[in-house]
Amino acid sequence: MRGPERIPASSVNTPVATAPRRAALIFIFVTVLIDILSFGLIIPVLPHLIESFLGGDVSKAAVWYGWFATVFMAMQFFFTPVQGALSDRYGRRPVILLSNLGLGLDFLMMAMVNTLPLLFIGRVISGITAASFSTANAYIADITPPQKRAQAFGMIGMAFGIGFVIAPAIGGFLGEINQRAPFWVAVVLCLANFTYGYFVLPESLPPEKRTPRFDWAHANPIGSLRLLQRYPQVLGLVAVLFLMALAHMVYPSTFVLYADYRFGWGPQMVGYTLAGVGVLAAIVQGGLIKKIVGTLGERRALMLGLGCGTLGFTLYGLAPSAGWFWAAMPIAALWGVATPAAQAMMTHQVDPGEQGRLQGAVASLSSIAGIIAPTVFTRAFAAVTGAHLHDAWAGITFGISAALVGIGWIIAWRTTAHLPATTHVAAAPATIVPAVVSDADDLQVQPADSAK
Repeated sequence: MRGPERIPASSVNTPVATAPRRAALIFIFVTVLIDILSFGLIIPVLPHLIESFLGGDVSKAAVWYGWFATVFMAMQFFFTPVQGALSDRYGRRPVILLSNLGLGLDFLMMAMVNTLPLLFIGRVISGITAASFSTANAYIADITPPQKRAQAFGMIGMAFGIGFVIAPAIGGFLGEINQRAPFWVAVVLCLANFTYGYFVLPESLPPEKRTPRFDWAHANPIGSLRLLQRYPQVLGLVAVLFLMALAHMVYPSTFVLYADYRFGWGPQMVGYTLAGVGVLAAIVQGGLIKKIVGTLGERRALMLGLGCGTLGFTLYGLAPSAGWFWAAMPIAALWGVATPAAQAMMTHQVDPGEQGRLQGAVASLSSIAGIIAPTVFTRAFAAVTGAHLHDAWAGITFGISAALVGIGWIIAWRTTAHLPATTHVAAAPATIVPAVVSDADDLQVQPADSAK
């Protein structure tokens, strides 16, 4: 049986002929930001809402909240590759818009239900409809030339940072007014984003570059991962991203408990510190990536980011005081360079018609990390606190994260050793207008006539 026909490298390394206007990239940024805002808004109130359905039983509420988190990530794991495969077959636009609409309607349901089973069903639907991040990444790969993708993926990272900085604070404020208010605000944000996108978002993947049929063999999580077997270079980078996703889960899993146990911080100080982490991440991913990647090239930027992540987590775990912890934050923030650099390197190795499935496979692995990492980190932290260990032992979870990122550094070094420091791009065909402009318009993609 013949394998899938490979597309020439020149077509892999060029944007599609129907590249959408600059508003499309802005919309993708806003889409990710609103999705993060929507989820961040309900973080402070969802546990209390669950608790209210259980008669105020905190222990039962904790158990149920754990199930809510697990099922959400499980739905992400199973349905992210489905959305990626659908976008490869039918285009990115309908998948993104339907995801926005479904997410808004789901939050509407969660704002109105009065029973725990219905709220749980709503969380299941949220996991399904929120699986559009992979399609958003594939959209970026479609509309930006290879030499600009790291910066574009950095913009998505900046959206994550901004969302996680401001959303929980806003959600907590709204939750003090009314427990359902954050859900209603999330409804408005998602439906407004759907309406905006319906009028401004063009398709990024032309029919001739789409897969000929929807293939369940690639739409399931295992099938999407098998896609990576054809791209051993990508497989190594995906492993690095998986390890980084595992390491990052130390923040939601144990940071609050660690800060209280080690430094005696209350919720306010924890909130300020997390806000600082988010601000630094936004600065790095939104402003410094362009210069770092432009100066070092994607491979060296990846190695720098992983090295800073390893050092930063190590310093977090060893920090003897709050001042030392804060001093390590700028170093750890440079870890944010690694993900967009790795994402950009991967897109160079995969055919345009498989970008959605590639991003689906990556997101599925991130979902697996979200399922297993909390147990690893909480068990390790519980063992330390149960034995009443302090000093460096208290930072054991950050030590685990440092080890994970350090292993990622070794894998990245070996996997990308034969690549040049900067990926060189083949000349684009005359029918494609490359997006090589300056400064503020660097991410602008000029539309061909057929896209108008």
